[in-house]
Amino acid sequence: MGIWQKKSIEDLQNSPDVKNPKFKRTLSAFDLILMGIGVIVGAGLFSVTGVAAAENAGPAIVISFIFAACGCAFAGLCYSELATMIPLSGSTYTYTYAAMGELPAWIIGWSLVLEYIIGAATVSISWSAYALSFLQDFDISFPTALSGSAWQPMTLSDGTTVTGFINLPALAIVICISLLLIRGSRQSALINTLIVITKIAVVILFIIFGYAFIDPSNYTPFIPENTGTFGEFGWSGILRATGIVFFAYIGFDALSTMSLEVKNPAKTPPIGILGSLFICTILYILFALVLTGLANYKELDVAAPVAVAIAKMPYPWLNWLIKLAVLAGLTSVILVLLFAQSRIFYAMTCDGFLPSIFAKLHPTYHTPWYSNLILMVLVGPIAAFGSIELMSHLTSIGTLLAFTIVCCGVIILRYTHPETPRPFKAPFFPIVPILGVLTCLSMMLCLGVLSWIRLIGWMIIGVLIYFTYSRHRIAKLQNNQSLNDVSNQKKS
Repeated sequence: MGIWQKKSIEDLQNSPDVKNPKFKRTLSAFDLILMGIGVIVGAGLFSVTGVAAAENAGPAIVISFIFAACGCAFAGLCYSELATMIPLSGSTYTYTYAAMGELPAWIIGWSLVLEYIIGAATVSISWSAYALSFLQDFDISFPTALSGSAWQPMTLSDGTTVTGFINLPALAIVICISLLLIRGSRQSALINTLIVITKIAVVILFIIFGYAFIDPSNYTPFIPENTGTFGEFGWSGILRATGIVFFAYIGFDALSTMSLEVKNPAKTPPIGILGSLFICTILYILFALVLTGLANYKELDVAAPVAVAIAKMPYPWLNWLIKLAVLAGLTSVILVLLFAQSRIFYAMTCDGFLPSIFAKLHPTYHTPWYSNLILMVLVGPIAAFGSIELMSHLTSIGTLLAFTIVCCGVIILRYTHPETPRPFKAPFFPIVPILGVLTCLSMMLCLGVLSWIRLIGWMIIGVLIYFTYSRHRIAKLQNNQSLNDVSNQKKS
């Protein structure tokens, strides 16, 4: 026993949750692809693209999207291998437990809180801003005091900056989605399907209508000459932009938390992860081509670059349709993140890290409803009173740490458990996982000193919780299990 004890791969593959799952297996490969698109395509596509083009890559932002997609593909292939090898709901946490041991598993589980809980709160704040803007287009006003927190400044239509008391719309969307998730993964998948179809339809409309109004001169030069500073155009600008648009792809890893609820756990996760990444990459490339073709890249350094592009077309109605697509995109992101975190909590509770309440399932819907309610209580206040700038940096570095650990896990398990069946294998081993590690680490290094300080501080808190609570609870559960085994042996 001890902090470095590992979970047996064989025990994980033969656990009761795999053989006789408590969750309903209702998700198809199509559902998983749509959930992947739902969590990947968010506000980043509509805002980050223009800024990265204007400040770093110019029209060559298209190449940046391709490079970023390759980096995500490395991590996606590693997630796919581990999701089929260990078909449980714990995702990176469970994989780390099997590859590295108890303490590393807790650390990565704790870091996932940054990605899912803080990420959901961050997106909720953004959702609120777009919702209020959408209402303003129809001359519907909302009280300033209820539109944002004291730590999240807002810019009014007249240009003045104000602060509110509580971000009520952000709190409301968290509550609504949490209640939806309690109803079950099937209902959540249906709602997500409608949302994804809506936002993808709007993106395709922008591409189709915009194509006819592209000015070829906006593509010249396709790779603007470097200004003499690394990251400002040229190939170094393309690389810098790659690091920026990379975050438009994150979220697909949440699909690996759904292994217990898919109909075919040996085949569905890779199809969902890689399929959603492929579709999103195609959409991103076409979107970037049309955006930089409609407007010169120098004009796109604004908060709403798509509005600049739409102004080049005789279709002003597209502006509010884009806002509708952004709202749909953010809603599906919140849904998948909260879904994934509840499954992470469930897996960690089953291993003794957290109180048993996180693993209690609803008697009718068979969902971890206490976990969903606790998440609502945790995420809601953060969304209502938090600052999007601080939380977005925490989300990014926590996500990249999880990606790095998964790629390392594939390498470790290939050498320590070469005989274990793998329905899906990441190709070109060990090149793919090594490139995944290098890509993710390089992205983390670009996030700055403050992000690293916050990450280290968060990890210190997690380690303290582990040694003061989780470690003792795990030891108690293991002792009880040993006593039960001895008792059963005596009876037999």
